[in-house]
Amino acid sequence: MQSLDWLILGVYFAILIAIGLWASSKRKKNSSLFLAERTLRWHHIGFSMWGTNVGPSMLIASASAGFTTGVVSGNFAWYAFVFIAMLAFVFAPRYLGTGVQTLPEFMGLRFGQSTRNILAWYTIVTIIISWLALTLFAGGILIRQIFDIPMWASAAVLLVISAFFTMLGGLKAIAYTNVYQMLLLIIVSAALTIIGLDRVGGISGLVDKVPADYWVMFRPNSDVDFPWLPIILGYPVMGVWFWCTDQSMVQPVLAARNLKEGQLGTNLTGWLKILDVFLYIMPGIICFALFHDTLANPDEAYLTMVENLFPVGMVGLVFAVLTACLVSTIGSALNALSTVFTIDIYVKRFRPDASQKRINYVGRIVTVCGALTAIVLTVAIDSIKGLNLFNVFQSVLGFIAPPMTAVFLLGIFWKRTTTRAANLALTAGTAFCLIVGVLYLWPPSWLHIVWPHFMMLSFLLFVVLAVMMAVVSLTDKTKPETTLTISKERAALSPIVVTLWIALAVVMVGLYVFFN
Repeated sequence: MQSLDWLILGVYFAILIAIGLWASSKRKKNSSLFLAERTLRWHHIGFSMWGTNVGPSMLIASASAGFTTGVVSGNFAWYAFVFIAMLAFVFAPRYLGTGVQTLPEFMGLRFGQSTRNILAWYTIVTIIISWLALTLFAGGILIRQIFDIPMWASAAVLLVISAFFTMLGGLKAIAYTNVYQMLLLIIVSAALTIIGLDRVGGISGLVDKVPADYWVMFRPNSDVDFPWLPIILGYPVMGVWFWCTDQSMVQPVLAARNLKEGQLGTNLTGWLKILDVFLYIMPGIICFALFHDTLANPDEAYLTMVENLFPVGMVGLVFAVLTACLVSTIGSALNALSTVFTIDIYVKRFRPDASQKRINYVGRIVTVCGALTAIVLTVAIDSIKGLNLFNVFQSVLGFIAPPMTAVFLLGIFWKRTTTRAANLALTAGTAFCLIVGVLYLWPPSWLHIVWPHFMMLSFLLFVVLAVMMAVVSLTDKTKPETTLTISKERAALSPIVVTLWIALAVVMVGLYVFFN
């Protein structure tokens, strides 16, 4: 980082803060911080979902995976298209048709207040672990490399910046700044890929300098990191949870102006996910071609490319974009955390008559508490040894996802599912999955188990929970009751929505055929 880099870093954050302040000024006085008064347009939704998903945590991890294994990790980006479509056509009409603010509130309409209470706490825990702690871990690697400070201090710096946007302007400030941040991220990452290709001798030169299997999306089941069967079976468990039932990801859709805007926004996210391979994984492959003899740690692949290929000034811009994207992801998670706690726990159970001013105050307090908890967990994740950064993310998500996926899928598609079955999956099922996850990630010396691939393990956990829910529901003599009613007006399909989704499906099939 030279003087010009620091100057660019400062200017970038000045512009970002200005946009955040402007967006906050557009929020009505004493209005809710949580759903942007349900005014988000398709571009706000699409860029917010993509920005929440592909912040620097995924960027650094994807470059690391590209360096070690090639494009195969792109399955986590391209396979997601199926589940983004499920959000658009299966879940979004139900969410928007009921007018809910949170996903625990939606499941409360399906199964009752007890399920809503359990799911609210479940959501809070998963946000803290999967969004805040893991994102801060990857961000901490970035900040630690730049400033040479401990992991806990790196996490604290990022949380202070993120909490500022969340507490000031809520979802509206986050959504507006996300558009600006993601456009700049595309420009910077594309520049890195193009310069790298030029340095390595173009596409043909890159192909000659990396192993042939770096260009294959499906690898044999004997592959240690990315066997095809665990990906096919295991990713849907994470995909349904992540794209369809996770509050942090779905919240921009809940804030959509109408269903059409929500479905167009998710479609934009699907198109943007195509870029993941070319903007995030490709730099790792190029890094392998250029620096595989000198780079010992694959997690440093992206920053190695930046340091060696970008001139003074561009380095500062890259760090500005990476840090701002961290702010985007963490800010979205903090907003979702405060939304669920405030709406589903504080207002519903303790203060149903609370004023909006009081609700916003509690939401800000929750933001601070969630941030402090996330710092502790970030330090714990930093102690995990033996997994690369990409697999740390995916394996942790694989143990969190099965209970939520089972409850939402059976709750929506099987009317016979009972409240007792849902509650059992969310309590005992979650405890079981977390115990398995702890034993997998931190195996004690006395435990001698040959574990299956973590994605196959995630699929098996889902099957166990689904079978358990089916058995409990069939033996439960309590008649399933629901107050779930969906507005027919919110469920109509727009021709432009259908056309764009069909076009996206054709492109995705073509990409998979080409890379296999």
